[in-house]
Amino acid sequence: MRRQRNVKIVATLGPASDSLEMITALHTTGADVFRLNMSHGSHEEIREKHAMIRKVEEQTGSTISILADLQGPKLRVGVFAGDSEELVVGADFRLDLDTAEGDASRVCLPHPEIFEVLKEGASLLVNDGKIRLRVKSCGADFANCEVVIGGTISNRKGVNVPDVVLPLAALSDKDRADLEFVCGLGVDWLALSFVQRPEDVAEARTLANGRAAILSKIEKPSAVERFDDILEVSDGIMVARGDLGVELPVSAVPPIQKRLVRRCRAVGKPVIVATQMLESMIESPMPTRAEVSDVATAIYEGADAVMLSAESAAGSFPLEAVTTMDNVAIEVEADPTYTQIIESSRTASRSGIADAMVSAAREIAETTDVKAICCFTQSGATALLTARERPRVPIIALTPLKDTARRLALSWGVNCVMTGELDRFKKAVVGAARAAREEGFATEDDFVVVTAGVPFNVPGSTNILRVAPCDERLIFASDPE
Repeated sequence: MRRQRNVKIVATLGPASDSLEMITALHTTGADVFRLNMSHGSHEEIREKHAMIRKVEEQTGSTISILADLQGPKLRVGVFAGDSEELVVGADFRLDLDTAEGDASRVCLPHPEIFEVLKEGASLLVNDGKIRLRVKSCGADFANCEVVIGGTISNRKGVNVPDVVLPLAALSDKDRADLEFVCGLGVDWLALSFVQRPEDVAEARTLANGRAAILSKIEKPSAVERFDDILEVSDGIMVARGDLGVELPVSAVPPIQKRLVRRCRAVGKPVIVATQMLESMIESPMPTRAEVSDVATAIYEGADAVMLSAESAAGSFPLEAVTTMDNVAIEVEADPTYTQIIESSRTASRSGIADAMVSAAREIAETTDVKAICCFTQSGATALLTARERPRVPIIALTPLKDTARRLALSWGVNCVMTGELDRFKKAVVGAARAAREEGFATEDDFVVVTAGVPFNVPGSTNILRVAPCDERLIFASDPE
């Protein structure tokens, strides 16, 4: 299913979108990737959603990527005798390991690992930052705090600790069980929550064992500080602005978003911009002007994908939300300023033959009337390098591997086409010309750029480029052998 845009749309599934009819409508409307939120729903419910997505894929003949978003460790306070208390600015409030019900002076924080690393002056944020506590003194089992920002604190509200790196693994026991389950189902991407350092990615990669690509969610200040190291060991990145905006000043999030997107683009790894993109559309059929500008900004920056969370999972207008994103993307990418921004922010990288080949393909496409860049790929690496160039023409990724095609469905501008195994470059050229015509990218009178690696079926060996006619008779006439 050819889109009229390059940026991809990720839609989260939930109660508002858990039927085959709705998933089909979301995909037809514009969703390229479906997110399964492992924080909600049983394994059986996840299995049913996964099966429906694959059925939609089969019925539409599309390539659809599935992203399983692992919950990560959840830090929460205990319970209160009256279910909630009002904290007043300037008052003292104690957090400790005592499991007794809380009151206006204290509550249990059943996470000794937090007390291990707390220090005087550190901040503790409760209920998405609506309540802010400052540590006055602390020990192995307590923290005496001052209420800096007050409000209502209630049972099991979440706690953020922005000032320290917590001695917690990114995977909880639940996450390990969920990871094995979704890898067994056959998801394409795993989103890893609570990443603080590159070592956090290692366990997930070992457990996945190549069955899914690893996408690290950047939602903590420590992850921002070590971003380059985390990016190096990840297959992709999600800029998870919700928790970032809690643990950092909200004014710091936009420049961080821009910086992270550009770093991902520079190394050719997919990046998703997520959280509250069309938040008002949970309850309204129309977004705010600010939300539309927010989506547009991510697209102008060159993000691979923009994501809907509750808008498509639990909102009243999931189709309208996808339609809005689709329309904004088409409008932005038609703007000449978009092309100027994308090309002026392109980072040159010439570290090998494959880099040179995809760069040459893009330059040829920009200086001639070539209609598409067709790249044959086993691992997806060549298609990712081509997407990194952000060419002005469509990218057609031809691969014999369904898993590779599905993972590439997340990447900017990549249109995936399944092909058989190849052993000769001429067959590749013929296949590329045929795919360009059949998918509506070109006619017999047009030309395409074809890149491939010889010998075939060797990952990372891109070493040949040809400008080829889409008329197969001309291909055979020019290369009868």
